[in-house]
Amino acid sequence: MTTITRLLAMLLLLCGSLYTQAQTTTKTDKKEAPMKTYLIERDIPGAGNFTPGDLKAISQKSCTVLKEMGPRIQWVQSYVTGNKVFCVYKADNETLLREHAKKGGFPVTTITEINNTISPATAEQ
Repeated sequence: MTTITRLLAMLLLLCGSLYTQAQTTTKTDKKEAPMKTYLIERDIPGAGNFTPGDLKAISQKSCTVLKEMGPRIQWVQSYVTGNKVFCVYKADNETLLREHAKKGGFPVTTITEINNTISPATAEQ
């Protein structure tokens, strides 16, 4: 994997929350189905060693691709570890996620649909 590809994948992570907040959807007469939530695992050797500049460049690339693809795919957040990046996305389907990865040059190891979430707050409900 090239350094550029690794950089792009890492910056993809940083832009997500900012882009998601800024992204808007257009109102239509039809009610759109809610998007599904996905966890994407990306094997990226050395990801944890990327510089802030590397992460910014990757994030900018991802945001550019997302903007071109429209409002039915959104990047929520990503987590960078030593050799992996875990990304949370909302999208209509897995195909959109793979299209984003291909257009951005980002690796995809696995994509898993998230059915529900729990946290310490769940115990109090």
